[in-house]
Order: sequence, then structure tokens, then C-alpha cells
Amino acid sequence: MKSSELILNKDGSIYHLHLQPEQVAPLIITVGDPDRVAQVSRYFDRVETRVRKREFVTHTGWLGKTRLSVISTGIGPDNVDIVLNELDALFNIDLTTRMLKPQLTPLTFIRLGTAGSLQLEVPVDAFVASYGAIGMDGLLQFYDAAEQQNHPLLAALRNHCNGAWDFPLAPYFAEADQGLLQYFTENFHQGITATNPGFYGPQGRQLRAIVRQPRYLDLLQSFEFQEKRIVNLEMETAAIYGLSQLMGHRALSLSAILANRAAGQFSRNPAQSVRRLLETALEKISSGF
Repeated sequence: MKSSELILNKDGSIYHLHLQPEQVAPLIITVGDPDRVAQVSRYFDRVETRVRKREFVTHTGWLGKTRLSVISTGIGPDNVDIVLNELDALFNIDLTTRMLKPQLTPLTFIRLGTAGSLQLEVPVDAFVASYGAIGMDGLLQFYDAAEQQNHPLLAALRNHCNGAWDFPLAPYFAEADQGLLQYFTENFHQGITATNPGFYGPQGRQLRAIVRQPRYLDLLQSFEFQEKRIVNLEMETAAIYGLSQLMGHRALSLSAILANRAAGQFSRNPAQSVRRLLETALEKISSGF
């Protein structure tokens, strides 16, 4: 692989994350906020590595007998594209020879993030485990991802919108790892997540700039596919699921609901909701889920 494609720093670390292969574990928690990395790693029994470059902060250590890493992606699918590709490269490309390794290592990604609910029955401060995610961001249209680009759910969504929304970016759909999802049924709502490339207009919020489709949320709220509805909106899950499927990794996205868009409500204590989500997920991990 040419130096313009697989970019390394002078110390041999991967370009954006500034990580060496030995500094990251194959079980990886992703968070958006760089400050949330320390909030997660404070529960570790031991932290062996702390690395920071730009918005990408990585802590690797031990939780009981489990070695794991937590890394901040920053906000949005473009950052997820960087993080997942570079983490995969650390495990599956020999950085010295720039050749694929003969035996590939599957990784496990668990996103611990925040989201807004679309449904009244998914209240503020509830938890969501994403069964699958619709990517409104267009990321996987740049990859050879026919399965994700042609999923039957997408035809159903276009039929449901019936010309009311022409999708400026062609959507894609990717699912969670079902083996991971089964551990997050109790006290978790499960459904479809809509991943968007922005926080305001792309999620139907209108401040001064006028949105193109004022019924966008209504169209998503009323959609159903095989008895599953779109339960929340955020900005990373579909990218994580889609890239994980393309590269043979496992992924699950867990969200604390901070806003209920249907009710027009926002959490009175968002930090507490996030802390509860972190503790719940880490308890599952420490028990060897």
C-alpha cells in the first residue's frame, strides 16, 4: 500500500489516531466526546496506555480479566470512517511491509453514545440498543457495499415516503451483531436508528436556516419494517455498523436518550443518564458477555 494511502507518522504510528498496534485491544468502546474516554476508563482496574491526537483520545487497560480500549471518534460518520479504518489497519495490515496479514483479526466495537428519541414510548433518559441503522449520511455509497445499499428496508422506506422525501444522499442499512444485541434486552428499547450527517437540518431541527423537508421527522416516526420502527436519531451508528460488516467485525450501538423529539423534551440530567449507560455496559463486559 502506497504511503499516500496508508499514512504513518514518523514513529510508525497510524496517522490520525497516533496508535501503535500494541496500544489497542480487539474489544473497543467508542464514544463521541473526548472527555468521555476518561469517564469510561476510570472504571478500569488498570490503564496501561493513554494516547491523544486531535479529537481522538484512546485509553487501553483492563476490566477484570478483559483487556479493552475506549476511543473517542468525535462527532459524525466522517470521523467514524477514519477511526474504524485505522483501527482495522492496526490489526490487519503489517505496518512495516504495508501488506495485509494472512490471518485477519475480527474486532468488537461497542458505541456508548447519546441520541434523540422519535417515539413517545421511548422517553428521555431511556436506553436504546440499535437493532440496525439507516445511514442518511451517504458514507457507504463510497464503498463496494451492495448488501447495505440494496437492503429490502430501503425500498420499503422509499415507498413509505412516496415522493415526499427524495433523499439527497442515497441511504443504506446495516444491522448490529445479533450475538451482542441479545445481551441488551432488559431495560433497553430495541429498534432502528437513523444516522444523520448533521445535528440541525439533517435531524429536522430548524433554527434560522429553513429545512428542505419540514415533515422529515413525521415520515421517520411513522415508518415500520417487519414490526420494527425507527426509534432514535444520532450521527454515528450506521457508519459503525456498515463498515464493521464490510470488514468482518462485530458492532453494537447503545444510546442514552437525551431528547424526545415527539414530546419536545430534553433530559434534566444528561450526565447522569450517560453515567448509567456506561455503568450498565461495563457491567455486561466485565461479566464476560
